[in-house]
Amino acid sequence: MKNNIKELRKALGYRQEDLAACLGVTRQTINAIENQKYNPTLELAMKLAKLLGTNVEELFILDK
Repeated sequence: MKNNIKELRKALGYRQEDLAACLGVTRQTINAIENQKYNPTLELAMKLAKLLGTNVEELFILDK
């Protein structure tokens, strides 16, 4: 599953550390999600979308 987290995060001026602190996860978790090495739980995906001002469907893209 692809995602737009890195682009949105940078556009909003957040560092990985900032997202991690707001979401209660580690920077490594944010890095793994951005690099498509880890798919977040539904709860974390929804929190990410809310924090980045978008919805889950626009944040994550299913591979065909």
